[in-house]
Amino acid sequence: MATLYDLKPAFQARLRPLVENLAARGITANQVTLAAAALSLATAGLLAAFPLSRPVYLLVPLVLFLRMALNAVDGMLAREHGQASRLGMYLNELCDVVSDTALILAFAAVPGFGVWGVVAFAVCALVSEYAGVLGVAAGVGRNYAGPFGKSDRAFALGLIAVLLSLHFLVDTVAPLVFPALALLSMITVVNRVGAGVRAVS
Repeated sequence: MATLYDLKPAFQARLRPLVENLAARGITANQVTLAAAALSLATAGLLAAFPLSRPVYLLVPLVLFLRMALNAVDGMLAREHGQASRLGMYLNELCDVVSDTALILAFAAVPGFGVWGVVAFAVCALVSEYAGVLGVAAGVGRNYAGPFGKSDRAFALGLIAVLLSLHFLVDTVAPLVFPALALLSMITVVNRVGAGVRAVS
């Protein structure tokens, strides 16, 4: 099923000159991975501390876009500049999961959403990433099937933050937002597991 992840090759092509420059300066893939995680955690902390701040709402989509770029950069440094390592693989997967979870859970501090809906989305997002990683153990490779992969979650969170800054999310709709995202994440789990099983069989 189509996902924003399908746009990654074109995005990477735009970033390639930057990657070449970073590699020439001795910047490593693992450093970029850790920087992206630190940026995400700092943003989650700001949102949790200032859940009614319009400047923080507007910061969220900018950080999510930058994090997406950094995630692409670290992968390109690893693959195209001989920096791939087992440690890098662990850092890449774990930092993504920690960053996602922190950014999602920070929205629980924003009035109107409901804590349990936010927590449900965080858990379902974790399960969807685990389902993707299990493709490696099953021998079919990392699965990025949609409809709600990492890039799609980032887009959704960024959009929610923008809508919050514009006061477009009314109280009657807000409690339904994160349960709906949780449902999309579970559909993603089913798709990833199904694709893995079909590939093995």
